[in-house]
Amino acid sequence: MTIKVQAMGDYQTNCYIATIEGKDFIIDPGVDATKWVLENVTNPVAILNTHGHFDHVWSNDELQKKLHIPLYTPKGDVMLLSGSGWMPELPPSTPDVEVEPNEEFDFDGVKVKFRHFPGHCPGCSTIEIGDAMFSGDFIFERSIGRCDFPYSSPEDMKESLKRFKELDYDKTVYPGHGGSTTIQEEQKYSDYWIKNI
Repeated sequence: MTIKVQAMGDYQTNCYIATIEGKDFIIDPGVDATKWVLENVTNPVAILNTHGHFDHVWSNDELQKKLHIPLYTPKGDVMLLSGSGWMPELPPSTPDVEVEPNEEFDFDGVKVKFRHFPGHCPGCSTIEIGDAMFSGDFIFERSIGRCDFPYSSPEDMKESLKRFKELDYDKTVYPGHGGSTTIQEEQKYSDYWIKNI
C-alpha cells in the first residue's frame, strides 16, 4: 500500500490517498482538497470520512460529483455534513453509505474496517486498511481529540480510550493532524488521558 498525504486549510487537516491493489481510497478531503486529489488519483473507488467535522469533509460533495464515486460517513455524524454552527458556509454533502458502528466493507478483496471511537464527536471512527489505521481526530501522536465541542462527550472518550488500549495488534496510525505514530505507542498514554479528561 502507498499513502499520500497533504495538509489542507487553516487547520492543516490531513487528507490521505491510500492506494492498495490498484484502488485509491480518499480519506477526509478537507478544505480545497479537490485539486490535489484529482492530481494524485488514477483509480478512485471511494471517499471515506473518519468523522463529520467541517475541516475533514469540506470537499466531499465536489469530489463525489467530479469522480462519481460513493461517500462513506459514520452514521452518527451525518447530521454534521449539512449544517455547521462553526462554519455556516460548509458545502453540504450527502453520504451514499451511512456507516454503522464497527462496520466493515469489502472492495473487491480490499477490506476497509471502520472502528467506532466516539467522544470527539458521536460518529468518530478510525478507518483500517491493510497495515494502516487512519485515526481522524480520535488519536494523534501523544495526544487525543478534544471533547469539549458541541456533540462531544468526555465519558464516551474515556470508554473509547479504554477500548483502544485493549487492541491486541499494531498498525501505523495516520492522524487527522500532525505526523504518524503507531497503535502500541499511543496505548502507552491511554491511562494518562483516561485520568485527565
